[in-house]
Amino acid sequence: MDSKIIKYFLLIFFISFKVSAVEFDGKFIQGHFIIGKTEPDSKVKIGKKQVKVSKDGYFAFGLARDRKYDVVITIEKNGVKEKITKRVQKRKYNIQKIDGLEEKKVTPPEEVYERIKKENKLIAKARYIDSDLIFFKDKFIIPVDDAVITGVYGSQRILNGKPKWPHYGLDFAQKEGTPVKAMLNGTVTLAEPDLYYTGGTLIFDHGHGISTLYMHMNEIFVEKGYNIKQGDIVGTVGSTGRTTGPHLDVRLNWFDVRLDPATVLN
Repeated sequence: MDSKIIKYFLLIFFISFKVSAVEFDGKFIQGHFIIGKTEPDSKVKIGKKQVKVSKDGYFAFGLARDRKYDVVITIEKNGVKEKITKRVQKRKYNIQKIDGLEEKKVTPPEEVYERIKKENKLIAKARYIDSDLIFFKDKFIIPVDDAVITGVYGSQRILNGKPKWPHYGLDFAQKEGTPVKAMLNGTVTLAEPDLYYTGGTLIFDHGHGISTLYMHMNEIFVEKGYNIKQGDIVGTVGSTGRTTGPHLDVRLNWFDVRLDPATVLN
């Protein structure tokens, strides 16, 4: 066969591979959660991080609140690599002032530093789990019925007049004791009734580094290691930890990257 014809067919093959190699569900905007779909048995890197790819080609990742750079996705199959560069759009965030908090919750006394450090390690350990579960690709549900959204992701918080870390969650205000539902199938990786900042706290693993975190709960009905189904009642709304009233603070994470929960509920 003529070498020019061979080169032509090879070119067509590579072009078709690039066109069909990957699809994305999600927006390339700061704080957003994104699901990718590629050919089975492909290898995927997000930047320099190798990520899991399910048997049917799904993978997940997210973009940090303040990400300033483009994201590069590398797809490899059968020795062929393709790099996809996506520009990340910036967002504008609110400023939220909250007064009336206990001063020790805003600026903790030194005697609780070790407690906070230990609790942060527990949370970090749960968030770094990289299981083979693939529940992350299913549709999330709202965890509290008839709630009012009182706090949104990304807001720069000023607590008792002092600038603090941004808010990384979505706050669902409801009466204390209101049932709280699992947003998605998963496994309970942390169940703690009384953490210093977050009070009654649950973390659920949904696979590939995607987890949800519930904070300030009054009651917790599940334990670490439980497999839960979407819609299961896992506890009740409370006002534990650092809070001014009963609500459920929901967080969405890709490992240590904090994402906007609203991006999976729209």
